[in-house]
Amino acid sequence: MKLLWLIALGCIAWRLIKGRWPWQGKSLPGPSFADVHANAQARALLGVAEGAGRREILDAHRRVVTQVHPDKGGSNEKVHEANAARDLLLARLGDAQG
Repeated sequence: MKLLWLIALGCIAWRLIKGRWPWQGKSLPGPSFADVHANAQARALLGVAEGAGRREILDAHRRVVTQVHPDKGGSNEKVHEANAARDLLLARLGDAQG
């Protein structure tokens, strides 16, 4: 019984010192694979290069939305995808600059 209490106290101490539980893995530095993949998909959807600036992203978004807008035979879903891609890239651009 004492062993269980020691283990519990050790885990709590670990949590207080390290900021995570002993069984939680370390997070690797840098962006995750999902972040990189989402960024690549957003750039592909809008047709912009990796180093695209704010103006390029906004112009590409405008171009894509005019093509996929429901009034032009597109769908609301495609417009929402273009908006999400724009928002993601602009947010990442802001993170990189800030």
